[in-house]
Amino acid sequence: MRIRIIDAFTDRPFAGNPAGVLLLDAFPDDERMQRIAVEVNHAETAFAHPLPEGGEADWALRWFTPVAEVAMCGHATLATAHALAATGTHKGPVRFATRSGVLVATPGEDGWITLDFPTAPLTRVAVPDGIAEALGAEPLSCFDTGPNVGDLLVELPDERTVRTLLPDLRALGAHSARGIIATARAEDPARGHDFVSRCFFPNVGIDEDPVTGSAHTALAPFWSERLGRAGLTGLQASPRSGLVRTRLLGDRTLLTGRAVTTIDGELLV
Repeated sequence: MRIRIIDAFTDRPFAGNPAGVLLLDAFPDDERMQRIAVEVNHAETAFAHPLPEGGEADWALRWFTPVAEVAMCGHATLATAHALAATGTHKGPVRFATRSGVLVATPGEDGWITLDFPTAPLTRVAVPDGIAEALGAEPLSCFDTGPNVGDLLVELPDERTVRTLLPDLRALGAHSARGIIATARAEDPARGHDFVSRCFFPNVGIDEDPVTGSAHTALAPFWSERLGRAGLTGLQASPRSGLVRTRLLGDRTLLTGRAVTTIDGELLV
């Protein structure tokens, strides 16, 4: 099996969110895919294989963290689309059949790739007891992000608060199915981003995710409503950092980013 490590939502190596990508003839059994994801030990490893022509999708796609399969992953989808485009394996838009329905990735001539994902349905909820202590900051508001994302979106007072969070990860795990999206308005939009975020997913073995495409399907409607614009740029302020361009189109959200292949090798066992 040929395996690649691709940094997504970045235009330079060793930044953004790394994903393992395996382009296959068919899926191995679930246990083998999970073992490979453990070996890769990145937030997600993507497994994809081509589907027969004439169907609703071109490739089947699944994503595994080191501890579980997930229903939706943006950065590993971007990484898979990058691998297909860079190798000439698939030209033009590619339709992926996934647990979250058919997801489309469209490469541009400039190297950017746009993902078409379902918009997360946001439901305002009361600030949970103990969340301020677990996060280390007092939320302004909290929102459930629906079953595909499975996070609690937490609005914080300002960008500095988001950047300096030192959460109690074990305590955070009690507050959502996957984890916590912490976000705030950008301090200075002239720096190239409209909002900031950080994502903590202890329940799926990821203490802090470097750049989370799926979270931006919730961040896009949240900030578009507040800032009055459909098109925005989010900065995920993790140590690796990365930019996600978002465009809200009703029940769909476009996520645009770049990717860089850093490792290309062979799985020998």
